[in-house]
Parts: sequence; C-alpha cells; structure tokens
Amino acid sequence: MAAPQAAAAPLGGGSLIQRYSDVLIAVAIVTIVIMMIIPLPTILLDLLICLNITIALLVMMSAIYNVEALDLSVFPSLLLITTLFRLALNISSTRLILLEGYAGEVITAFGNFVVGGNAVVGIIIFAILVTINFIVITKGSERVAEVSARFTLDAMPGKQMAIDADLNQGAITDAEAKKRREKIQRESDFFGAMDGASKFVKGDAIAAIIIILINISGGFVIGMVQRGLDAQQALQQYTLLTVGEGLVSQIPALLISTATGIIVTRSAAEGNLGGDIVKQLFHNARIFFILAAILVFMALMPGLPGVPFLVLSVLCGFIGWSLRRRNEVQVESEKTEKKVQEKRQATTPENVVSLLQVDPMELEIGYSLIPLVDTGQGGDLLDRIVMIRRQCALELGLVVPTIRIRDNIQIKPNAYIIKLKGIEIAKGELMLDHYLAMNSGTVFEEVPGIETQEPAFGLPALWIPEAEREQAELNGYTVVDAVSVLATHLTEVIKQHAAEILGRQETQNLIDNLKKTNPSLVEEVVPDLLSVGEIQKILENLLVERVSIRDMATILEVLADYGRATKDTEILTEYVRHAMARQITQMYVQNGVLPCVTLDTALENRIAGAVQRTDHGSYVSLDPDSMQQIVSTLNTELEKLTNMGYQPIVLTSPAVRLYFRKLVERSVPGLIVLSQAEIDQNVEIQILGVVKV
Repeated sequence: MAAPQAAAAPLGGGSLIQRYSDVLIAVAIVTIVIMMIIPLPTILLDLLICLNITIALLVMMSAIYNVEALDLSVFPSLLLITTLFRLALNISSTRLILLEGYAGEVITAFGNFVVGGNAVVGIIIFAILVTINFIVITKGSERVAEVSARFTLDAMPGKQMAIDADLNQGAITDAEAKKRREKIQRESDFFGAMDGASKFVKGDAIAAIIIILINISGGFVIGMVQRGLDAQQALQQYTLLTVGEGLVSQIPALLISTATGIIVTRSAAEGNLGGDIVKQLFHNARIFFILAAILVFMALMPGLPGVPFLVLSVLCGFIGWSLRRRNEVQVESEKTEKKVQEKRQATTPENVVSLLQVDPMELEIGYSLIPLVDTGQGGDLLDRIVMIRRQCALELGLVVPTIRIRDNIQIKPNAYIIKLKGIEIAKGELMLDHYLAMNSGTVFEEVPGIETQEPAFGLPALWIPEAEREQAELNGYTVVDAVSVLATHLTEVIKQHAAEILGRQETQNLIDNLKKTNPSLVEEVVPDLLSVGEIQKILENLLVERVSIRDMATILEVLADYGRATKDTEILTEYVRHAMARQITQMYVQNGVLPCVTLDTALENRIAGAVQRTDHGSYVSLDPDSMQQIVSTLNTELEKLTNMGYQPIVLTSPAVRLYFRKLVERSVPGLIVLSQAEIDQNVEIQILGVVKV
C-alpha cells in the first residue's frame, strides 16, 4: 500500500486546487455570505483585507498579460465574487468600527499613515478615489462593454459568412471552422455577460459612498452617546477609521475596475498589453524626432521651465535614434534572411513536390469578375458555391470537394474557366452590369441586346442592361443576373462530371458515413464481397446517368444480394438500378405518364446477339452501316418526341438497356435509356414511337 502514497506525493498544490476547485469555490461563496452575519476577529479581518488586495492585484495582472478577452472568460463571474467579498469585508469592518471603535491594524494604518492622521485629507482622498472609480473608469467600462456586446451580436452573421467563405475556399478545415464558430459564440456570450457584470462595479462604488456616510454619522453618535467621547474626539476617531476602511476597500475596487476596463477595451491584440503598447508607440523614429524638436522649442519659450523640457527632449531624441538604428538593422536582416530562404526553397525537394498537388475543381476568373467574390462589394458567389455543394449533396448524394477560386490575368477580364483536376472542362463570359435574357418560348416582342449563348445549356440569349430588365420580363423573357448564370453553369458542369469527381477516397467517406448507422451491412459487403474500387465503379456508372447515390443503404443492400453471383460492375449497376426504380421513375415521369420511344423486338434481339464479352467489359459489335441506320432512325423518332415537348427517352428490355446505351452514347450524348424493370408499376408508359431497322 506504500506505492500509491509515494505516487501521490509529487502532486503539487496547483493540482490539488484544480481537483477540488468546484468545492473550494462553493465553500468560498458560502463563507463570504456568512461573513456578513458573523462578527470576525480583528486579526482575521486584517488577513482577509490583505487577501482582498492580493486578489485584486492578481486579477489586474492577469488582465494585463492576457492576449484576448476570452483568455479570462470567467471574469464576469469573478467580478461578482470579488464585489461580494469586498462588500462582506465592508460590513465586517463597519461592525467592528461601530462596536469597538477599532477594526484591526490594516485599517488603522491606512487611516493614520496614508493620510497622515488627518481626517479631512482622508475624506478628500477617498472622495477623489471614488470619483475616479465611479465616474471615469466604471462609467467608461460600462459603456464600452455595452457597445462591445451590441456590436459583437451585430457582427456575428458577417463573421459566420466569412468562416463559410474560408471553408469553401479551402483556407481552413472543418475543425478550424467549428473552432472559429465556437469562439464567435463565446465572444458574444462574454461581452453580453460583461455588459451586465459592469453594473456590479457601479453598484459597489455607490455602496462605498453610502457605507462611509453611515460609518461617520453612526460612529459620531455612538462615540458621543455610548462611549462618552466629546464631539471632536468622536469625529476624529471614527472618521479616521472610516476613511481607512474606505481606502482599504477602494484600492482593490479601483484595481478591479481597471482590470475591467483593460479587458473590455482590448481589440485586435497581438500580445500582452505591455508588449502591444511598446510595439505600437515605439515603432516610428520620426515621431520622436519631431517630439524632441517641439520640446526644445518649449524649453526656449520665456517663462517656461527649460531644464525639464530639455531633459525630455534629449530622451526623445535618443529614443528616436535608437529606433532608427534598430529599424535599419531589422531591414538588413530581413533582406539577408529572404535571400537565404529563397535559395533554400529553390534547392529543397519539397518545393518541387508541392507543385504536384492538383486541386479537384478550380474556378479561374478574369479581373473584372473579382467583385463577384469580394463580399465587401456585395459579391455572393462564395455563398452560391456553398449552396451548389449542398444541392449536389441532396440531388446526387455526392460531396463536391472544395472549389478553388483564383483570379487569372491571362484570360479575358469578363471570362471564367472551370477546371477539373487542372484541365479546362468549361468556360464562359459574363457582363456584370447586364442581365441575361433567354427566350422561354413565350416571347411576343423582342428587346434589344447583345447576342450571346447561355453557357450551361447552349441556348441563344441576350445581354441586356438593367434598364431593360423589367420590360424583358413583361415580354416573356427569362431574365437572370450574371452570378446566377455562373452558378447555373457550375452546377451543370458538376452534374455532368460527377462520375469523375467521385474518387476512391470520396467513396470510402460515403461508406464510412453509412457505417455509423448500418455497420453490419457495410461489414458484409466491404471488403468481403467487393472492394472500395469496385463499389466506386458502380457509383460512377450511376452518376454518369445522373442517378443519385444518396441512398447508399439501398445500393449496398443490392450489392450484398448479388455480389456473390457476379463481380461484373456493369451487371451489378443494372441490379442497383432495378432496386431504385421508384427514384429513377420520379426523375422523368410527367403527371403519372412516361412518354418514350421503344426498340423493335427484332432490333433488341440483334443487339443482344452482337454483344461481345471480354475481361475488360462488354461491347456491341455491329457493322458501320447497321450502326448508322440505327442512329439515323433513333434521331428521327427522338425528334418527333422532342417536337411534342417531351424528353428524349428510350425504353428497352432489361437485358438490352446497358448495351444499347453503350452503342449510341457517342452518337446521341445525354440520351436517357431506361429499362422496363426501372419503371414503377403505378406509372403509365406511353409509347410514342418505335425504332426499327
């Protein structure tokens, strides 16, 4: 049993205090309240008065050396406790003064030594201290705390948006963003609490004035009536004791008020108060040279004492010379360090390795489009991108990686380029002071404008000035602003290339997210049945045809059922599509009806017979003439469908869907090919054409 005792021995007092801090604070607060009721011996009162001064010094020094206000976030509660402690000491000392005419060595010393035993001087000094504390420091701190609380609350939305912008640009991580949001919330709570806590100091100053008046008047009456002193003796004795007690309480109160003012006035701090003051006042040598010249001029003025001004002038000149020398040495040192750093970076392997990093998605903009990103100029592109990422997560189940936004002076001022893994995949041009007007088919009168093409879907459009916007809308145009054009284009590009955006790491993240709620399902499929790479291929196949992968549970349920029968990712994709029939149907159904064209039975049989299977997948082997005939007939039928106002949809049998889509995907890009197994039973299928060969 000796070992545990030996191990516990090294624990210091600090560790013991931290371990029982809650108990100690609770006992201390209860003790403070009891002090107001139970009389204290003078020796204990002396000790507590000295403790009060010590605590006040500790709080003020902590405020000076803190970098941020939140470094002392307990200050509002601490202010309440110290104020309560000081009032308890006032009550205890008042009780001793009125009962015994003596309140300990500390109060007596302050009454005799500090003010020289002169009651009038003591009252004047006390009045000055109370005035400084109440009117200057407390009043100012209260106002600063009130304004800080209001402005902190008003600034919260802007700070939150700035955090979202940094997170969207990749400047910070999710953990850093969460930490910053928590800091903003703590700042709001802190300054709100300080706004109320500053009233404690104000109330304490008022209580000190009332207590000293009670002590003087009450002591004067008690001294004459109960203790038989004459008026002069009673006034001298009780006034000195009261003034001593007032000084003893006001000095800690003044220190606490000063600490309050320091905390609420700290802003944009880089270090402790002393370091910031020296750094910000003693940085410009020219200021001290000008100050030295002014002091010399004042020393030469007749009637003014010359020696003090000359001494201060020499001191300011010496400080200015020292600062100039220091700045010159610092500039030279920075130049040398910069050259060394550049040489080191040019020869280090890491400098080359960093160039290999490729951003998943980038958006490069010309310099005229910078206002779209600058929130100070009203730009909300960063917020739009956040909404785009959320939209893609909801519609496709894809977490779009961070989109880097860079300005590029090498492209046209109004142009932008969208890159995927460093390669340009889309581009466009905007006119910030114009609106894009598109003919939605209901335009009955054209408006003048600059002809262009809508970048997302390639539709003909016009750039019109803001003055023509209302008229264009009345004429039947669909009118959008420049940032909406860019956001729409970016969204469409992401949807078109969703399969390329999804990598193995993104797939693993989706699986890990599902594992939190369905651990047994994930463990059954990965890695026993399928690897992460194989699941990625299946998800890519779905995204290529814009089928959402948000329902990962259903996808893995299907893979768990059929993963043992086949490892062909294309076949498994078809099984997944069959299970997601309701979701796929909702994407294309119109009023409970699915208008489409279908394939002739003979054509389906011909395609099925031409399927060639290899180790690298399956493909359809048809002669060029047959291919051209199929594509030509298909385009004819789809044109009929489009002229009726319907989407170009082809319905096939489940066995042929995959291969027919592969056959025509290059000739008819974006064609929707569905199988009969992917249509909900409650939906009516309307055949509007048949593709025959």
